[in-house]
Order: sequence, then C-alpha cells, then structure tokens
Amino acid sequence: MGKTFYLAGDSTMAEYPPERLPMQGWGAKLDLFLDKEVRVVNEAICGRSSKSFIGEGRLERILEAIGEGDVLLIQFGHNDEKDDPDRHTSPWSTYADTLKQYLDGARERGAQPVLITPISRRYFDADGLLTPTHGDYPRAMEALAQRERVPLIDLTGRSASIFKEMGPQRSRSWFAQLLPGEHDNYPDGIADDTHLNETGAEAVAKIAAQALEAAGLAAGLRRSIGGA
Repeated sequence: MGKTFYLAGDSTMAEYPPERLPMQGWGAKLDLFLDKEVRVVNEAICGRSSKSFIGEGRLERILEAIGEGDVLLIQFGHNDEKDDPDRHTSPWSTYADTLKQYLDGARERGAQPVLITPISRRYFDADGLLTPTHGDYPRAMEALAQRERVPLIDLTGRSASIFKEMGPQRSRSWFAQLLPGEHDNYPDGIADDTHLNETGAEAVAKIAAQALEAAGLAAGLRRSIGGA
C-alpha cells in the first residue's frame, strides 16, 4: 500500500455532501491526480481555522492515524482572519505558533508536513482588478515554511494569477455562482466568491498535485484537465 495524504483545512478544501453540490472543496478532487496506490483522507471541514481545528481534537485524530512516509497537507487562513476568539489567530504570532503544532506532530511520526497558503478569493474591484483579502497570512505561512524547512504550496499566489488572467467574468466558472432556478440545491441562486464549484475544485486540485509532484512528494499525475 502506498502513502496516505491527510488533509487538514477549511471549507475551500473540504468535501461537500450531495445536498450542497455543486459547491466543492479542492481536497475532494485530489485523488483524481495522485497515483492510484495513494490514499487521500480528507479531514478538512467548513468554518475551521488552524486554532479551532486543534481545539476540536481534529489534529489529534489525524496524528493518531498518520505514520511513517505519509503526508499532511495543511491549509488554513480564511477563518484565522475572523474576529472570533475561538478561531482568530494573528499572522506573525499565534498563526505561526499554531501551524507549528501541525508540523511538529507530523514530523514526530515520520510524516511529511506541507504548508498550503489559502486559495485567493474572487474579489474584483470596480476597475476589474483582483483585490487581495488574506493580509499577511500567506506571507507568515511562507516565512514559517522557510524557518522550518518544510515544503510550501503557494495557492494564494497561484490562484490569484489564474483569476487575474481569467478576469472577472470567466473566473466565475470556478466558483459557486448560480442564477435562481439554475440548480435544485440553490433555488434562489448563489453568488459566492470564496467557495469553489466542482470545476474549480478539480482545477485547484490539479495545481496542488502538480506542486506536490514538483516537490517529489507525488508520483506522475494520473489525469489531465484543461487549463484556465
């Protein structure tokens, strides 16, 4: 049996139930690209920050199962930004300190941690320019990765570049954007610039898989999809 990839993250990485489709997190599509001998265990869950994920015992559950040669993918930031004492962390202090618990826990068990900056939101201003919304969190994660010498996947930067290239209109095709009556699960429609749809989830999963391959953590990709 090959290695197992454990996913710790928030709603942009989580797997959604049928009643919430076509909204989907990219972690639900990752196994489409990894070697068929690899197992993916997606523990990402909506609404969690790096802090609340630990507070609910979710990291502990992963660390009880993870083993030698496995990989822990860690993507938080969207909810660390929230003004909520159960979830909030500060980029240059508690955010880095909390993330280090994931790194230390994985490495103590012989697993490889990988830090992943939060996917960019689809926020375009009146001039059609993409507006960054994650503040210092991506930079703080990058600095932590450098200090701790662990791989980093810059999904913030990679996704922002793609959304800029796609522009305000075409980038809608990756997000939960539906008109009233277009889908039974969202009869009143939905205009969500944070959460992906299944097309976007698959595209972002491919980006992550390619980065894992480049870092030597995944074998040749099994599937190819079209570009942006």
